[in-house]
Amino acid sequence: MKRSRQSRRRATGRGRPGRLKRWGARLLGLLVTVALVAVGLLALYAKSLEPELRQHFEGGRWAVPARVYARPLELYAGKALSPVELQVELEELGYRQTTSGRQPGSWSRNGAVFHLSTRGFAHPDGEEPARSLRLAFDGGQLASVTGLDDRERVGLARLEPAVVGSLHAPHQEDRLLVRLEQVPETLVRALLVVEDRKFFDHHGLSLTGIARAALANLRAGRVVQGGSTLTQQLVKNFYLSADQTLRRKFTEAVMALLLEHYYEKDEILEAYFNEVFLGQRGGRGVHGFGLGAEFYFGRPLDELSLAQQATLVGMVRGPSHYNPRRHPERARERRNLVLTLMARHGIIPGDEAREAMAEDLGVVADGQRHQGRYPAFMDLVRRHLQRDYRREDLISEGLHVHTTLAPRVQRAAERAVDSRLAAFGAEGLQAALVSVSVEDGEVKAVVGGADYRYAGFNRALDARRPIGSLVKPAVYLAALREPGQYALGTVLSDEPVTLRDREGEPWTPRNYDGDHRGEVPLWEALSDSLNVPTVRLSQGLGLRRVARTWADLGGRVPNTLYPSFVLGASEHSVLEMAQVYQTIAAEGFRTPLRAVRAVTDSDGELLSRYPLATEQAVDPASSYLLQHALEQVVARGTARGLRSWLGDTHGLAGKTGTTDDYRDAWYAGYSGDLLSVVWLGRDDNQPIGLTGSGGAMPVWGEQFQALSFRRLNRLPPAGVEEAWIDYRTGRRSGPDCDGAVALPYISGHLPAESVVCAREPDDDDRRGFWDRVFRR
Repeated sequence: MKRSRQSRRRATGRGRPGRLKRWGARLLGLLVTVALVAVGLLALYAKSLEPELRQHFEGGRWAVPARVYARPLELYAGKALSPVELQVELEELGYRQTTSGRQPGSWSRNGAVFHLSTRGFAHPDGEEPARSLRLAFDGGQLASVTGLDDRERVGLARLEPAVVGSLHAPHQEDRLLVRLEQVPETLVRALLVVEDRKFFDHHGLSLTGIARAALANLRAGRVVQGGSTLTQQLVKNFYLSADQTLRRKFTEAVMALLLEHYYEKDEILEAYFNEVFLGQRGGRGVHGFGLGAEFYFGRPLDELSLAQQATLVGMVRGPSHYNPRRHPERARERRNLVLTLMARHGIIPGDEAREAMAEDLGVVADGQRHQGRYPAFMDLVRRHLQRDYRREDLISEGLHVHTTLAPRVQRAAERAVDSRLAAFGAEGLQAALVSVSVEDGEVKAVVGGADYRYAGFNRALDARRPIGSLVKPAVYLAALREPGQYALGTVLSDEPVTLRDREGEPWTPRNYDGDHRGEVPLWEALSDSLNVPTVRLSQGLGLRRVARTWADLGGRVPNTLYPSFVLGASEHSVLEMAQVYQTIAAEGFRTPLRAVRAVTDSDGELLSRYPLATEQAVDPASSYLLQHALEQVVARGTARGLRSWLGDTHGLAGKTGTTDDYRDAWYAGYSGDLLSVVWLGRDDNQPIGLTGSGGAMPVWGEQFQALSFRRLNRLPPAGVEEAWIDYRTGRRSGPDCDGAVALPYISGHLPAESVVCAREPDDDDRRGFWDRVFRR
């Protein structure tokens, strides 16, 4: 009987292997199909990730906030500058005091001579090279600027501008971009030896690193080591969340491979140096080694010592855990480990490593040095820029904003506000101050309140308060613009006067001291800030003429004019008053105040320039006469108390202001180059018990006491000549007559009549006259 085919196969042993072979072939085919499908899906997934990767890596990798700079300090022979003020500027720049002052960003001092090595900087108007300089001072003046080695005269040198802030969105990351060539080679090699020794050999993933980390973690029973390459770390920080999921880890690996495929190693390394997280600055993350160097050590990346470089590299593993401010010992141990690895791998000699280990951490105390220090000034900068730039551009495009802030002037203003408010000791007392350059209207300092670090209500810009007697120069200028009717020697009536408003209600102005002097010369009515002669003068001129002069000076005219306007009943901000007095101080040339000079993009290309714009608002002759009267305010009028701070007050001019019930105290004063307006008051508008001369003027005095400035030394313009005038009658007199005063007059309008001196005064007569003047 024949056996079946199946039984024959079993007998010969050929059936099972054949079947297994077919099954194996089918399984292999299935596996290949699955593999091909997986590869296809992986390719599709990678393809879907590619646009995001390219968009971030090529189309602006970071939202970089605009970086705001102060003005660069110009150094030239004859500049009004003291050694102390120079040190303030150098501190703001983070310069180090050394024994020689020959390293970039360092200085040394021997008495009145400084050795200084500057850093180069790309200013909007051209490149400023790094220089080594010798600066010699003579009193409050820079006497000479020469090369440190060749002693050749340097006509003009500029320090790089200090960084004074950034324009952020809330909780935005912060970073200072650096190019790979700007990173010290030792820092690059240290990072690679600690974080990814095979960086230039792998293609985004390190299988040996992953295996080594897995084994270490298995032995420890917890995560003690990571196997990520620098490329994976960059992907995680750059594109992904911190979720510890298999999908995120898989995506990280795919994106790391893509990144290595499309971009060069140097590009990836440069991105890592700008992206790595190194801590928190307030509510914002500190990203990148460039900002990390500034935040922890107060200096540029290329000026870090070997030990400081190692500290930053050590922080990459755990910025919070190894924070050198909060955990100095932990940070020191980590730094020394990095230095040990650098020596072991031949990056640095062993003796250099040991020297670096012996150094202090060198961390600056104030990690917020450039952040939040000048909120009132930064507020003004934002308002200036919003005319021309979108907010999105200001917080993301890495713009460089070059401003007018002068750190030495700002520092002096802050200290003066602190000192005087502490001396007054009045709870709730507020202050605001604006300083501007007389010549070009550049804003040099802004204090927005008693707590000038508080980024809240900006009283310098937004608090509008009655200005009191600060309006009076406009009244007297309106008169002096009519030389056929009025001059400095014109005698005004100081007899009581009563006016009626539009509703018929009577208004009787009174002088501050309640006295009436009968008759006073015009210049003295202004220097003593007498209300009654001022009101009488305004009635003779007409309120509209006074208002036009106020507008010419840059003041805002109220919609309805009342007689009380001439005594400062209208409300204005400190910034508005700085604009008015800038016109007065600048010989009648009105220049719109500005806080920004120029804006450049992240590569230094000029985007916007805000040039000087000025117009002659007041004729030079009338302006000169007014300034003479305002100098008398300081010499013998309501501001004569400035002698307590400055001693010699010649070449200074100003005006005090006090409002009803002592609610507001003002002082606006200027030298030949700098003007400051000060306000004191309370937010609830309650009396403060201080006058302009007793409250605001002392703040001004303390600020200017700390500054070097150029005194007024204006020559009479064409059409102005000096004449001796009888103090009591306003008539022509002789220089030796009792009560004779030398006053400037507009040519062709000198008093026609002369006083005949009955006799020449003796010393007692002269002393009696000036005693009367100073008493007033």
